[in-house]
Amino acid sequence: MKITIFQHVPFETPGSIESWALSRSAELSTVELYNHQRPSVPPDCDLLILMGGPMSVGDQDKHPWLADEMKALERVLKSDLPVLGICFGAQLIANVLGMRIFKNKYKEIGWFPVERIGDNPDGLDLLPEKFEAFHWHGESFDIPQGAKHIARSEACENQAFLYKDRVAALQFHLETTLPLLQGMIDKCGDELDGSKYVQSPEEMLAEHHRFYKVNGLMNTVLNRLTDLK
Repeated sequence: MKITIFQHVPFETPGSIESWALSRSAELSTVELYNHQRPSVPPDCDLLILMGGPMSVGDQDKHPWLADEMKALERVLKSDLPVLGICFGAQLIANVLGMRIFKNKYKEIGWFPVERIGDNPDGLDLLPEKFEAFHWHGESFDIPQGAKHIARSEACENQAFLYKDRVAALQFHLETTLPLLQGMIDKCGDELDGSKYVQSPEEMLAEHHRFYKVNGLMNTVLNRLTDLK
């Protein structure tokens, strides 16, 4: 199995995706877009993963590689390749599918509950009915035409969607590990303003069992997507 990862900043790494790939004897190929590596997807790729990042889809003046990434993603979405978008990666998918990305009513940073919306009649239930996930976002997306809206939270109505049963867009982070979270706090800690849905670093780092739970959910999502091939 061969997996291509588009990474947007050094500190938003694949996290637990790496250990899952190792357990499946999968080959990970990371495209470091922040280092101006070309956003290409090899023809023998089995899964494309778009990681998160603190930028917005309209920041092409600051990040010129975004335009090339969107063109590459547009081609992939027209193919049969499974795709997983995480946070900013999910926003990229929504935007390429013609949807607006907008400032959410609340910033959502920390561990907060998510609930699944409905069931997929085709059997690809990626998420449990209720679960806790890690969040770090201030923007959201509209649900693309033809996609299934599959999750919401109290702070953000559009948390996830499934498109053509092979493209999963998740606003939240299931790949979060302790080092990954610490890196986000170190690099983006100025966003922690103490507002309603923003936890302190101490709250976010307090209970390590949370990482194991979300990483288990990440494994489920990855297993379901790669089993489509």
